[in-house]
Amino acid sequence: MTAADLHPMATGHIPRYVVAADGSDYLFSAMVVFFVVVVLLVGVGYLTLHSVPEKMAHENNHPQFQLVGILALLALFTHNGIFWVAAILVAGFQFPDFAAPLKNIADAIRSLGRSPVPEPVSETAVPDAPAADVKEPQEQ
Repeated sequence: MTAADLHPMATGHIPRYVVAADGSDYLFSAMVVFFVVVVLLVGVGYLTLHSVPEKMAHENNHPQFQLVGILALLALFTHNGIFWVAAILVAGFQFPDFAAPLKNIADAIRSLGRSPVPEPVSETAVPDAPAADVKEPQEQ
């Protein structure tokens, strides 16, 4: 085509993002790759954020590690933020151990209530001989 064949209103410059005649669309291809990368990064960030309470509990060797894990999973599957906040609070604070002192008190009381165990008497034991200072009556 020569310049004389073009319409006078036609532009001489067509932008690169306009689809070519062969059907290749560079902008669409770039946006698909960008969208896939962004979705993967957001997914990894979301899962990393939901694992923060479990990591905190694991690092501190928290006694309620399983409770923290359950709360984090509930938050992940139900999309309720209150479960995640509860998991962070449980992982962040150590609850006092009330069971150990109470168990020690119970053990002490139990040991006070036990009577001393008598030694077992064997049935084949021979009775002791009579004492030597006891005199038997003599016949006259």
